Amino acid sequence: MRADRLVATLLFLQERGRVTSAEVAAELEVSERTARRDLEALMAAGVPVYSRQGRGGGWTLVGGARTNLTGLTAEEIRSLFVLLGPVSDTPRMRTALRKLVRALPSTLRTDAEAASRVGLDDGTDWARTAEGGPHLADLERAVLDRARLRLGYASPGGAARVRAVDPLGLVSKAGARYLVADTDGGLRTFRVSRVTSVERTGEAFEPPAGFDLAAAWRGLAGPMEERMAAATVRGRAAPGTAALLDRLLGGRLRLGERDGDGWTRFEADGPSPEVVAAQLAGLGARVEVLAPEAARRRLAELAAELAGLYGAP
Repeated sequence: MRADRLVATLLFLQERGRVTSAEVAAELEVSERTARRDLEALMAAGVPVYSRQGRGGGWTLVGGARTNLTGLTAEEIRSLFVLLGPVSDTPRMRTALRKLVRALPSTLRTDAEAASRVGLDDGTDWARTAEGGPHLADLERAVLDRARLRLGYASPGGAARVRAVDPLGLVSKAGARYLVADTDGGLRTFRVSRVTSVERTGEAFEPPAGFDLAAAWRGLAGPMEERMAAATVRGRAAPGTAALLDRLLGGRLRLGERDGDGWTRFEADGPSPEVVAAQLAGLGARVEVLAPEAARRRLAELAAELAGLYGAP
């Protein structure tokens, strides 16, 4: 089709910068007359293609890095590859990134390659490694193929059971991978590391009308995040302890004013006062919990349990 040839001609011009009609003809396996007509058609359509006669002449695409088929500018392409670079930490992704670079006009490749090496995304904390699981690749393919699955899944502390799901997307949060899927009970999330089996039913599915993965994840994660911050514990931290608290609690910690004795006031969120108290217990006397009473009581219980197990110091 001529439209395909015109696109191919434009890409060839972008790659070479200047070409002759004979070179276009050889590249696209058409006659030189056809190649010349296609170049003239691009020029007539308003594409900035110009011809120069004589020695060293040929057809030139004016604009260089600012003109490409996608409409992306050189700056936009750099930003795109800065984002793509951090996800290219597997052989498959590195191969895909190299192919994308080669598909760019030659004038943009150097910047794109450099941009892809600017950043690194390590979404895990120091206490654990990134999660994947043996079934991640099967889930990725099922999402792309819109293939209905019989999914084996083990909830924490429970036995695995199989359920029918329509896999809609995969989300990575702090190193953990989650499958967002449609089920008989509505949208659900499944932690990929807890998936025990993936079997296709042979049926295809269509996503819900207007489905948006980002919006769906916000709706599913919101209630969970609220539960994770349902309780607030207030306390004081000894001098030099704030950094330890920050590593322990991260974004759930809010530091306040410093008392006259040098201790720092703080607030920490968690699913319950007892859970936050247990997290703070390892800091011993460097932290004094002031409220609520449930957190103070839990710390006293933990202290008694440890003294009973290990004896008084």
